[in-house]
Amino acid sequence: MPTPPKRDRPYGQFNFLVDLGTGDTSSVDAGFQECSNLGMEVTVAEYRAGNAKENGVMKVTLLNKSTDVTLKRGVMGSSTLYDWLHEIRNGSASSLRTVRLTLMSEDHRDVVATWSMLNARITKYVTGPFNGKATDVAMEEMTLTYERLEAEFGS
Repeated sequence: MPTPPKRDRPYGQFNFLVDLGTGDTSSVDAGFQECSNLGMEVTVAEYRAGNAKENGVMKVTLLNKSTDVTLKRGVMGSSTLYDWLHEIRNGSASSLRTVRLTLMSEDHRDVVATWSMLNARITKYVTGPFNGKATDVAMEEMTLTYERLEAEFGS
């Protein structure tokens, strides 16, 4: 695919695909309404040697920390995510995955950006709330923790 041209306006946030480490982005198991808090942080420490000529601190780069990502979707009756959570709970060595979030152009033809979450695992799974008087869709939410975030822009 060709790399999309640079634009004056940013892309919309509503055209995205999620690959849960299976390579499949078209099934209901990868269909999410919302993906939030994708990011990372590099921590620094302030350090000053006693014999430094300047009266100030220098910043020393330390650890890379990734944020926890929350994925939300309507309850679909599929057990795929719950099965993955079950593998994680049971300590399966193959339960860590590379999860990819891909932002698409408005016409769904071009990949604008891809964020890869390496060694991802589900750490929280919540369903509901259920309310007999509400007219909302039943939702499920899961939180992913991962070790490293990598980004690619264009394709």
